Amino acid sequence: MGSDGSWTAILRSSGIAVADLRPANMGIEIGWTDDFRARFAGQPLKQLAVTVAGRSSRGEVVITAHGLEGGAVYALSAAIREAVAGPGSSVIHIDLRPDATVASLRARLGRARAKDSLSTILRKQLSLPSQAIGLLREATGGPLPRDADALAALVKAVPLVVSAVRPIDRAISTAGGIRFDEVGEGFQLRKLPGVFVAGEMLDWEAPTGGYLLQASFASAEAAAQGMAHRLGLVLPPPPATGW
Repeated sequence: MGSDGSWTAILRSSGIAVADLRPANMGIEIGWTDDFRARFAGQPLKQLAVTVAGRSSRGEVVITAHGLEGGAVYALSAAIREAVAGPGSSVIHIDLRPDATVASLRARLGRARAKDSLSTILRKQLSLPSQAIGLLREATGGPLPRDADALAALVKAVPLVVSAVRPIDRAISTAGGIRFDEVGEGFQLRKLPGVFVAGEMLDWEAPTGGYLLQASFASAEAAAQGMAHRLGLVLPPPPATGW
């Protein structure tokens, strides 16, 4: 982890199949208006669900000058990356109230006073913060619907056009790497005996956090055992307390 990826050219020159490195656990780019960006960049959106290409993830995100970052987006980074790669853009949907149904939201909106503004109604009846209300307006590009059915449906599926994913130098981790059929026992390269690989050098990806770290640690430990076996050494067992 943390390399600049220059090793890929070295291994490819030796005939090792290496899938192109791509950003993973990265933010996404959305063409915010200047007003929305100025008002809400840096603000979180909590307890929501993100959906793309039939896959969903719950959590929270942060509005950035470029688009969105955060766990709910990172968990779908592979799906979003692939969706954007073909046509050059894709639509994700944000459910601002994933624990409520459209019907329940419609009923709560129906209790609002006729004289209240839509911002007041959304704040009081649905407990939406200003950044969430701003997101609704940003997605529609105009006035929000006054009809309770249409407004409830919008809250449950806010459409946002993703123009790109953040570049690899801004990503938390990478996808791509050495193909697994190039790797033998003990994480030794079949074509380069004595060369061992581990971590994000391998062609895999995982959600950010403990998953990435544990897989990197585990593959590194397995590679160390492979090195020891090749050298005829026996490594001491890990301490009882683990890592």
